[in-house]
Amino acid sequence: MNIILFGPPGAGKGTQSKYLVNKLNAFQISTGNILREEIKKNTNIGKVITDDMKHGKFISDDIVNKLIENLVSDPQKKNKLIFDGYPRSLSQAKNLEVLLENSNQRIDLIIFLNVNKETILKRLERRKIIENRSDDDIDTIIRRYDKYMETTQPVLNFYSENPNFKEIDGGLEIEEITSKIDAFINV
Repeated sequence: MNIILFGPPGAGKGTQSKYLVNKLNAFQISTGNILREEIKKNTNIGKVITDDMKHGKFISDDIVNKLIENLVSDPQKKNKLIFDGYPRSLSQAKNLEVLLENSNQRIDLIIFLNVNKETILKRLERRKIIENRSDDDIDTIIRRYDKYMETTQPVLNFYSENPNFKEIDGGLEIEEITSKIDAFINV
């Protein structure tokens, strides 16, 4: 089963994708983790990513798509992918369709965790304290949320036509969201 979880930064995608990885014996494809790994390795791509993140920009589709392609084409991960934060743009969504088609796969469930800006700000302020994430300062959070909502609307429109698309109130407690996701999986 391949699942896409998307929603604004701080919506709970990481928490829910980790749950799904364990439940389904799947692999988490987190662009955030992949990008942070590039930064940690201090690669040229990592330096571009760092600069873009400091300015509240999203990383270019070319960089993200290339990093994702290697993971999707891995035969050990076939039909066991949990996409956490990807795709974020219409270009990425269309790229993902091509990558999956080329490896004889499809998306089985698309979950949009819809959360308002005030809830996101509170969550990310807590996460910054707990996880000490450098990308969680208030100005960056606001820029990332606004940019996310602007960039992701076409993705939301693209996927909302799919019969496997489900929207969940991401402001609910973690357990309530997990329960709703379980209901979608067990149908």
